[in-house]
Amino acid sequence: MRVRVDWRQSLNLTGSVLKWLALPLCFPLVLAVYYREPVVPFVVTIAITLLVGVLFEHFESEGDLGPREAFLMVSLSWLLVALVGAIPFVVAGNGTIAHPINAAFEAMSGLTTTGATVLRDFSVHDRSIMMWRQLIQWLGGLGILILVTAVLSRLSVGGAQLMETETQYENVDKLTPRIKDTARLILKLYAGLTVTAIVVLYTLGLSGLAPNMDLFNAVAHAFTSVATAGFSPEPLSIEAFEPIVQWVIMPFMFLGSTSFVLMYFVLQGNVDRLRQSEEFRFYLGTVLLFSALVFAVLSVKENPTGNGLHDTLRQSMFNVVSIITTTGYANADFNQWSPFAKHLLLMCMFLGGMAGSTTCSIKSLRWLVVFKAFRRDLFTSVHPGAVRPIRLSGNAIDEETIRDIYSYTLVAIVGVFFATVFIVVDGARTGLYDVGNFGEFDALGAAASTFLNIGPAFGPAGPYGTYDVFPMTTKAAMVIWMWVGRIEIIPVIVLFTASFWRS
Repeated sequence: MRVRVDWRQSLNLTGSVLKWLALPLCFPLVLAVYYREPVVPFVVTIAITLLVGVLFEHFESEGDLGPREAFLMVSLSWLLVALVGAIPFVVAGNGTIAHPINAAFEAMSGLTTTGATVLRDFSVHDRSIMMWRQLIQWLGGLGILILVTAVLSRLSVGGAQLMETETQYENVDKLTPRIKDTARLILKLYAGLTVTAIVVLYTLGLSGLAPNMDLFNAVAHAFTSVATAGFSPEPLSIEAFEPIVQWVIMPFMFLGSTSFVLMYFVLQGNVDRLRQSEEFRFYLGTVLLFSALVFAVLSVKENPTGNGLHDTLRQSMFNVVSIITTTGYANADFNQWSPFAKHLLLMCMFLGGMAGSTTCSIKSLRWLVVFKAFRRDLFTSVHPGAVRPIRLSGNAIDEETIRDIYSYTLVAIVGVFFATVFIVVDGARTGLYDVGNFGEFDALGAAASTFLNIGPAFGPAGPYGTYDVFPMTTKAAMVIWMWVGRIEIIPVIVLFTASFWRS
């Protein structure tokens, strides 16, 4: 049977993405000139991405972008952009990210807004390289917004079609006009929120309330706060700044993990949509619930934090918000927290924010539907003849969508546990457990953190640790997990089925 995927169309569009990547690369290039740092890493990368992009654009096709072509284009684009994004790290040749696998890990972690790092010594890297590391996360956050709202929501990926939007096309085989319209709207909202974060953070620095929050740090942390990404040019992450900075960053993480479509309607004056959104209430409720639980656990006398109530509240809320929104910032070494508190943070890793946001993980929308469907199953087990549809914000959900959500949630959880087994086995093979302070719980945290794109884990890969402790084979596998998890699992897995190519 012949191949029925118009791969030429997919490559053509992937080439356009790679070609336009040269534009954001000019920003760290200008910084390198300003700080009198080497420009070669960025010049070489710009040349490569332009060359590959132009070559791919030569694969022309007159067909429309259908679901299969969209799956192929999405998967290829995220993989190749991450690989191109790793080139400056390798060419610069400094630190742990000079190794190609480590560079691929750092770039994929950045693009997928995971925030896991293999850096050890931050001081050996130029400011321009560190800003590229921040910028690639901002680009990843923007990319996932456009991807989810314009593509995956129309391809019925894991229930993403439930996302609130009023710019839907009935014909899923013609996605391109929708991508253009949606991208323009999303870019305005995203850029506006980022600029606001920059202004607020830099104002704190100018006012003397946060002396080390200079313009470089304000831009760097605005990029990764709004993108719910988590990279920081500071080894101590957000703990390096005054408590007021930590309080200010929390709302930006929360907003970055809120549906941008919902934010658009609120900004248009339609506040009723916010009140009517069950997903938003569920998302807000999980943040408040887990913040209260962690605060309660850390407040008991047996917990050796040594903090007052204000510091305990700040650390509890900040780290819960950071992990639920999958940002991955840290303002405390939660490796030192009690087992109960750490297990609560592990649970937070599986939650995520709202659909149509920059967040990762399973997301509140799916959990809300799963809980409603489970409650219905309990009811119908007692009343077999009852017909009880699942409703979300007053609208009935079709059964096929519920099955999509069940399937996605199951695959995500099973994927985490398979990744855990791989980390444990590969760690035993390479003697990882011989270094001490690493166990199965730490492996589970690292698996969840990379597959669900959270960032920090536990043990050596904790908030102030590094993933460089893992073997190269594990880090290479993590690159794949971050890629697969970030683009909602299905677009990658479906490429490995025969029916995708031939049926």
